[in-house]
Amino acid sequence: MSEKFDAIVVGAGPAGISCAYDLAKGGASVLLLERGEYPGSKNVMGGVLYRKMMEDLIPGFYKEAPLERPITEQRFMMMDKESAVTFSYKGMEWAKEPYNNFTVLRAKFDQWFADKAVEQGAILINETVVLECIVENGKVIGVRTDRPNGEVYADVVVLADGVNSLLAQSLGFHKEYRPDEVALATMEILKLDKKIIEDRFNLEDNQGCTIELFGDATKGILGTGFLYTNKDTLSLGVGTLLSGLIKHKIKPYELLEYVKSHPMIRPYIQGSEPQEYLAHLIPEGGYNSMGKIVGDGVIVIGDASQLVNAIHREGSNLAMTSGRLAAETILSAKEVGDFSERILDQYRTKLLSSFVGQDMKKYKDSTHHFDKFPQYFTDYIPMVNKAASQMFTVDGSSKWEKQKKIWSDLGTTKEKMKLARDVYRAWKVIK
Repeated sequence: MSEKFDAIVVGAGPAGISCAYDLAKGGASVLLLERGEYPGSKNVMGGVLYRKMMEDLIPGFYKEAPLERPITEQRFMMMDKESAVTFSYKGMEWAKEPYNNFTVLRAKFDQWFADKAVEQGAILINETVVLECIVENGKVIGVRTDRPNGEVYADVVVLADGVNSLLAQSLGFHKEYRPDEVALATMEILKLDKKIIEDRFNLEDNQGCTIELFGDATKGILGTGFLYTNKDTLSLGVGTLLSGLIKHKIKPYELLEYVKSHPMIRPYIQGSEPQEYLAHLIPEGGYNSMGKIVGDGVIVIGDASQLVNAIHREGSNLAMTSGRLAAETILSAKEVGDFSERILDQYRTKLLSSFVGQDMKKYKDSTHHFDKFPQYFTDYIPMVNKAASQMFTVDGSSKWEKQKKIWSDLGTTKEKMKLARDVYRAWKVIK
């Protein structure tokens, strides 16, 4: 397999496929390597695909892609053990073409997306592990795979090999990530009749709903749960920092089972049948954990460069945008025949000036802050639920009395000052 390409892309997730697609479309020779049996077989995300980023790559993609449901409602649950304060937005403008976002099943969608890259001319090889980058005089010139005679060469190697990115680490681009910089997401696909889904979630045909779960869904550990509607399945999952799981000695599957049995979630999934279980690491370090992303003959994209906006639960859109910008840069470098770090650094400049870099910078301290102060999840969410219960319970007490009781339950003057200070701190890191 000792051939030479314009570019080798390692990893057929949203970032890698986006990059390979645009490179091939631009006339470059591209090799796309995937370690799984097929694209999507080892990829996990909550299941939301953002239309705008795919539209930038393939206009009108939603007319043929294997999508589940257009999302018409987004709900947020602030959960205690036996209650939840829920708020949402539902908009019929999201139910009309070209829609807003969609739920997807990665095993289906990634295969379709990779096929589109192949149609443009990319060569896809599955079940291939890249062992290391081939470096000559400080420049990456190819990769060594686990196949016989598995050396293959290129002007540029694009690393889209996921959160740990052992290849980028071996090049010295980043250190080994700490447990508080990585989250573990576990997820189940639950089979349920289409009509039952629509009745339970108050949906019409070709409408979808997402529910984000905070607080007791993660037993107070920094993270979120999620419940998304597909055509005839539900995606239910929970993701938390590895450091939290280690500290609280909770196994990921135990946390998922806890969410499934929670009284606020159980009615939604009643009668469903587990179809698939998935687990995957997610980068959570954000902007402060981004390592080097450009070198001589090499570019790092997607999860491999920590591109996840944890506050807004966005990852695939950042990944696809990074892949597209990497492709643009490589095609420009091909025109001048220069694949040095100096030329390829246009990718870093483009990425940081785009919404990806701006959002990453905006929320750069958020994960660390909420991990450092767990009371937001352990104390304040239950406090909101208790206040709502008191205010909405009709028991003969006047609303003035109820307000006084809620105010009293906030604690001493010192505790109220601490609460106000924490609210201000939270506002500062997300404003």
